Amino acid sequence: MDNRNVSAGVKIIFYAIMIFFVIMAVYPILWLIIQSFKSNQAYVTTSKLSLPTKWFVTNYVFVWERGGFKTFFVNSVIYTGVTVAAVVLLSNMAGFAFAKFRYKISKTLHGLFIVGILLTIQSILIPLFLMVNAVGLYNTRLGVLLPYIGLGLPMAVYLCTDFIKKGMPDELIEAARIDGAGYMKIFGKIVFPMCAPVSVTTAIITFTGTWNEFVLMNLLTRSDKYKAIPAGVGRFIGAHGTDYGKLFVSLTIAIIPILIFYFIFRKQITKGVAAGAVKG
Repeated sequence: MDNRNVSAGVKIIFYAIMIFFVIMAVYPILWLIIQSFKSNQAYVTTSKLSLPTKWFVTNYVFVWERGGFKTFFVNSVIYTGVTVAAVVLLSNMAGFAFAKFRYKISKTLHGLFIVGILLTIQSILIPLFLMVNAVGLYNTRLGVLLPYIGLGLPMAVYLCTDFIKKGMPDELIEAARIDGAGYMKIFGKIVFPMCAPVSVTTAIITFTGTWNEFVLMNLLTRSDKYKAIPAGVGRFIGAHGTDYGKLFVSLTIAIIPILIFYFIFRKQITKGVAAGAVKG
């Protein structure tokens, strides 16, 4: 659409719609952060839309220190960071193999990976718990990380295989082979850098899914030493009452890393999603 042919009235309508959706997206986050500075009594007795009369900073100190969120936060960073790195690297390697290596078993193995997309967490909870417990990994970080990586791979492998198959000509690989490069060097120097768009898309999906995951982590760990932020959020909700100020603090701590992740990588996220849509 040529901007010169758009009337001022239409522009005003477009801008009004965009501003409306921005407010709808940003306001709940701002409201949550503001409410986290209220005491429980202030939240219950005052208007839910009012600013705190006294900014209750001790909520953050209590939740971080006595509420155990320092440990939960560190575990969330470990689980998310390791899972994202492993899924991105392994899915690119598997995608390269499935897209460019013509073995008879390749289609079968690729099909088995794709079947993993259809599995729901609820359908594998019991066998997964039994397997993790049988190998002695229950209530360990490794016992959480391995299922996270395994469950993140099916969709990631599918995306990477499709991206490499459609966006990377065979001639490029053959030329590198003629020059004497091995497959690992081709992957490290050519394939992996060219897969940056799909890697960003994969990282986004894996990051948000892992950071917010609750069921598996709660099932596979018993001690607070190995639990992550989602398990800690419910600590301030009880049968006899809810401490809203501390609950909002825990929710704020949970969403801040996602916001930081977006603001740091917003350009790569936009390019990755756009490139993925074009390739698809």
